[in-house]
Amino acid sequence: MDHMLVSSWFHLSSSVPLSYVQPPESRPGMVVASSKKIPVVDLGVHDRAQTLKHILKASEEYGFFQVINHGVSKELMDDALNIFKEFHAMPAEEKIRESSRDPNGSCKLYTSREINNKDIVQFWKDTLRHFCPPSGEFMEFLPQKPAKYRKCNFISSLREVVAKYTQEMRTLGFKILELLCEGLGLDPEYCCGGLSDNPLLLAHHYPPCPEPSLTLGAPKHRDPNLLTILLQEKDINALQVFKDGEWIVIEPISYAFVVNIGLMLQIISNGRLIGAEHRVVTNSGIARTTVAYFIRPTNEQIIEPAKPLTSSGARPIYRSITYEEFFRNFMSEGPEFEQKLLL
Repeated sequence: MDHMLVSSWFHLSSSVPLSYVQPPESRPGMVVASSKKIPVVDLGVHDRAQTLKHILKASEEYGFFQVINHGVSKELMDDALNIFKEFHAMPAEEKIRESSRDPNGSCKLYTSREINNKDIVQFWKDTLRHFCPPSGEFMEFLPQKPAKYRKCNFISSLREVVAKYTQEMRTLGFKILELLCEGLGLDPEYCCGGLSDNPLLLAHHYPPCPEPSLTLGAPKHRDPNLLTILLQEKDINALQVFKDGEWIVIEPISYAFVVNIGLMLQIISNGRLIGAEHRVVTNSGIARTTVAYFIRPTNEQIIEPAKPLTSSGARPIYRSITYEEFFRNFMSEGPEFEQKLLL
């Protein structure tokens, strides 16, 4: 597999391999940055009604926002980003060995070639996947390396950093979901429990690309979950959201998280919140690493418009479906499957 990791061969080529060249209609080309910016929500404001208003408006109009004063320490954010950068910088054989402890694949290093048909155009990234339920049952399969040396000679491994980080992401995710649910007129804890007990962590690595105008790090898509909380590097513009027929660059804010609404929350809100389409472009000068925390339902959970939102005469616009069925069809059919969810 080491020869398949993009990070193993990107520096050997002066052009993008044909299997990574996007069709003309999907290529980023020379995108002119829109003057629009996604909203910024300050979670440290003590006026809850004002915070709720801002976060709901951002989710209805953009489906994306950045959060500041969120309660996660700068030190932990740095640790999480840096230790995944160090992991992706390790030799390929070592990365593969460290991420192959579980034969069932709860932790796995892969490229788009492993989840797409080999004849489909591929994407310019490597990904480390880790299922991180609140029980912590898969933590033993996470890589132990790299070990990060810190002050007082204390050694903190990737496994230890991820354990702390996912706990903080769970807390922050619930805080955001509670605000959104309350803003929709639901019980603030509506999305707790089965709707959010199957989280996933993805550490993406996008190596420098010799021809950024021809390929993508991730295609135009919506996330098949409730909510995504993304930690991205400073000063690298790569994530873009599609709104009103144009691509808006999401410029990183130091120590902020990017939050986007997933298709699941669009369904639960009966279309009020937007699971916005977005993509990732590449660049020729510098590698980029991100850490994405996906809040997802358990497989048996029924995904449907929340009953309180349709009990007073409003017609549900989406059919009911288990998350297992939804995810299976979403992965096999892609965006075309979204139309089949409509009533």
